[in-house]
Parts: sequence; structure tokens; C-alpha cells
Amino acid sequence: MKTIIASSLLIICLSGMVFAQKAQVKTVVDADETFDKTVARKGIKDGFLSVLDDEGVVFKPNAVNAKEFYSTIDKQPGNLTWQPKFARISANGDLAFSTGPYTYQNSKADTDKVYGHYVSVWRTSGDSKLKLLINLGVQHPEPEQQEVLDCKEPEAEVTPPSKDPFKNKRIILATEEQFNHSLTLSAMATYKEFLDEDAHYYFPGFEPFVGKDKIMKFVNNEAISIVAKTTSAGRSASSDLAYSYGVAQIKKGNITADYNYVRIWDMDSQHRWNILLEVFSSVEK
Repeated sequence: MKTIIASSLLIICLSGMVFAQKAQVKTVVDADETFDKTVARKGIKDGFLSVLDDEGVVFKPNAVNAKEFYSTIDKQPGNLTWQPKFARISANGDLAFSTGPYTYQNSKADTDKVYGHYVSVWRTSGDSKLKLLINLGVQHPEPEQQEVLDCKEPEAEVTPPSKDPFKNKRIILATEEQFNHSLTLSAMATYKEFLDEDAHYYFPGFEPFVGKDKIMKFVNNEAISIVAKTTSAGRSASSDLAYSYGVAQIKKGNITADYNYVRIWDMDSQHRWNILLEVFSSVEK
């Protein structure tokens, strides 16, 4: 009898160990690198269709369902390549993002290249594989130096799924509302309050700004003011990573233009949500 009880306890303990195992950031890096190779082999259209979440979003120029978009277009010419350099995954492994430099050419023989940075948000599907939920890119001049790899492992603990499937979304939407309202009062004060110290900031025509001080200097020098409206958001079950996207009107100096944005949020040791990454992409008329 004691042997049976001991065996049962061992099974329970081992099951708990399996459940408590944290996700590894290598999972999203591998998924992104495989995606890049698939696009190189199958082309842009079929490459995207192979990894998209059913609710995946691309901006063409506004947010549209990615599967519907790529299913209805002709095969796209050109060579698109990229390399993940900055990535995170939630402790539960249900949400992740990857970003880095991309290059586009009309053909391999074409010497003219388009440079930029992409942001991809990933989430797990029913089979626990990461699927592409959001993809947004921003163009800038050819990078002057190689980007440093930044792929830290999650620090939060694994948690069981919430009984309320809408709770995570409500929490991050409330944070977005507070952030967007604060932006209308002062972009500088808002970023000072909400930016992670190691935040990344992507703006069209500029190479990425990395670090809170550099971002705030850019916002101040360019006299940027922002009015933003959230379209949707989501959060990991482990409450350590979240995303949001929407539209914004940005006044830079004397010029006002429309943009799409994607934000990546992470939680600090005081349980406050901070912006780890923000990217703006121009809405082409």
C-alpha cells in the first residue's frame, strides 16, 4: 500500500515538474529562423501562409486578416530575408515576439536593396506550436553596424490558465487606455513613466533606438506628439508579456501623419507594465 501511495505521489510530482517547466526563448528564435528559410524556399505568399495564426494581422496599409490577405493575392516577387536579433517568450510559452533587420530585393541579382526592421508577435495554437499573430515592418537606411543579439530567458513563473479567458485582454487594454490618454498630455512625461530601461523604439526613416535615454532624446529632439487609439491587445497567461496594436496620428515638428503601431509590454519587479518595444509604421495613402 505504501509503495502504491509513494508511486502515486511521484507521478503527481513529476507531472507538476513538467507543468512548471518554463519556455525557452530559443523556441521563438527557431520559429522565426525557420520562417525566414520557408520564405526563401516557397516565396513570400506561401511562406507567410505556412505560419499564420487564424487571427493573424498584417498592415496593408491598415490592419487586415493576414490569411485572407495572402490567400487572395498573387505570388509576390522579390527576395525577403531577415534575422531575429531581439526576442522574448513568456514563461508559459503562449506568447512571444521576435524582431531584427530585414532586407528586400526585387531579385537576387538586383543591387538595390530595401532595409528595415520587422516586428513579429507569435502565440501558440491548438497544437502548442507558435503561429504568427502580428507582423509589421518599418524602413530605414542601411544599418551602419551589426545589431547585438538580445534573447533573454523568461523570469516569471509558469501559471495555470485563467478561468476567465477575457481577463488578460481586459487588463492590458486598461493599461493601453491609461498610456494613450497620458500621451495626449505629454509624450515625454508618458515615455519617462512607461518605458523599460532597455526599450526598443522603431520609427520610419531612422535606425532603431535602444534604451530609454536614447528614445526620449529622439522624442524631444523631433518634437513628437502622439494621439493613439488601440485596436486590440493580448497578454500571456503567465502575466509577463503582452502586446497591443492600433492607429496613431503623430505630429513631428510641423508635420502630422497617420501611423500603425505595435507595442510589446513586459512586467517589472513592482508588477508594473512597461513598454519593451514600440514600432510605428507610416500608413501609405
